[in-house]
Amino acid sequence: MGEAQEVQLHITDQEAKDLTHFPQSTSITNHRSTAPRTRNYRWWIRISIYTVFLLVGQSVALLLGRLYFVKGGNSKWMATLVQLVGFPILIPFYVISTINNPSTNDSQIKSPSVKTLALVYVSIGLLLAADCYLYSTGLQYLPVSTYTLISASQLAFNAFFSFLLSAQKFTPFIINSLVLLTISSVLLVFNNESSDDPAGVSKSKYTIGFLCTVAGSAGYGLVLSLSQLIFRKVIKGQTFKVVVDMIIYQQLVATSAILVGLFASGDWHGLTREMDGYTTGKVSYVMNLVGTAISWQLFAIGSVGLIFDVSSLFSNAISVLGLPIVPVLAVFVFNDKLGGVKAISLLLAIWGFISYAYQHYLDDRNCKAEKTNAEEGWKVDRSVSDI
Repeated sequence: MGEAQEVQLHITDQEAKDLTHFPQSTSITNHRSTAPRTRNYRWWIRISIYTVFLLVGQSVALLLGRLYFVKGGNSKWMATLVQLVGFPILIPFYVISTINNPSTNDSQIKSPSVKTLALVYVSIGLLLAADCYLYSTGLQYLPVSTYTLISASQLAFNAFFSFLLSAQKFTPFIINSLVLLTISSVLLVFNNESSDDPAGVSKSKYTIGFLCTVAGSAGYGLVLSLSQLIFRKVIKGQTFKVVVDMIIYQQLVATSAILVGLFASGDWHGLTREMDGYTTGKVSYVMNLVGTAISWQLFAIGSVGLIFDVSSLFSNAISVLGLPIVPVLAVFVFNDKLGGVKAISLLLAIWGFISYAYQHYLDDRNCKAEKTNAEEGWKVDRSVSDI
């Protein structure tokens, strides 16, 4: 089911461990003391910060990424590289998280081997590199408003992969959400507003951009589902350091792969000429790339943090929530047209997100009700035993 069930499953697992290693009375007391902490004020503060990072980082990065192509940039490898290369700015966070959360020798948790972690980071990193390249291709050939609406389909892909990898269950509201988001993306195939097409982009390139964006959305959904599976089954860490580790190491691998592609393709030869021909100047060119890199790192912190604290589907749902922001901003920044087909697509995407969010609300309410009933049942049992 949704992310609330992930929390419930985590509580259930913890309770089972307590029953195994402690007397019954101790395990019940421990469960009562730890369960409420799953959603205390610190949890909500973290979720709020992660959400702001994700929404702001995604919106700014997409606008700057499209601006790079509009003002004269034409290297897909460079546009991909700036999505990943900014990870060194997270190193101070890594150091702080290591100092504040030193490793502990918990006999309950077996740390994965170095080979296992290396395989995980390399696999996710290479998949992330391919996914970012597909997104760059789509952003080059599509209006940013069309690009973001197609990207809303990533929630459907994420739910599908979560079903395969994490036994995600489909409720009527989730199915409704996935259908609406799929229709929202498919509608854009029939968008005939040629005045909205980027200058110099043929119909064939538009089609390539559409297909690459859909493929990128599928890849991103897979990356999120795999990340959640890795957190639960492999790493099993409970600190912010785990989040930073996941971002830094997978982006290190992805950056290395993109650098190989940049030099192997020969694109690096034209970067100086590209900078000189940038319509707003060299300084603007550099500021665009730096700003894009920083924005994507904010997005990465928010996205991975939400996966860690809630679930991949919740992280993706927040990302989809932020997608309608970009088409509205694009109307003012790039003079994109928000015609009939695109407006309907936007409304369907918002409706799809609301449907998913409502299911999350129901799951959270049911989780709290079950927890309350369990505590009341424990009080009754305790009273009977005292008598």
